[in-house]
Amino acid sequence: MDQPPLIGKNIQKIRNSQNLTLNVLSERSGVSKAMLSQIESNKVNPTIATVWKISQGLGVEVHALLEGTDEPKRKFSINRYENIVTLDTDEEGVLIHVLSPLSMVEDLELYMLTFELGAALRSDPHFPNSEEFITVIKGQVKVTAGKNVTELKKGDFIAYHCDVDHSIENSGTGKTVVHMVVRYNKS
Repeated sequence: MDQPPLIGKNIQKIRNSQNLTLNVLSERSGVSKAMLSQIESNKVNPTIATVWKISQGLGVEVHALLEGTDEPKRKFSINRYENIVTLDTDEEGVLIHVLSPLSMVEDLELYMLTFELGAALRSDPHFPNSEEFITVIKGQVKVTAGKNVTELKKGDFIAYHCDVDHSIENSGTGKTVVHMVVRYNKS
């Protein structure tokens, strides 16, 4: 079984790297100097709430206290082709590959859409101020968002609010492929 992280030593290391005294960290975090001293010497295990207060006082993410570094955690996430989800739709001739991981749902979603000749994807409004970004990889499409309509061909890009009824339709003479990003604004 793995050992729990040495949170106290990590706090002390980060505090010292910022040249902060226990008094200053106490003032910034709202955690008493005595409690900070006990935590740093690993005499007590702090609650999650206390760890959060200390992270705020140090100006670092909580994970920094667990890992002992005030460096931001860097993403390097891979979604292999064989793991890409394909969505079924009620629309005939539309194939949707979900490129982004499940953890990004209703935040930032990335798709590769394939449209057979004449096929269309019609969507209801998303969250207010949500946006879609489309780049045509192959073929030609007609994009409608509310009262706005345009034709796009290979290499064209469009950004539009998708908080209205909207659609993407293959208006070309063969198969069409588009890359789509959906950015949700829930605030």
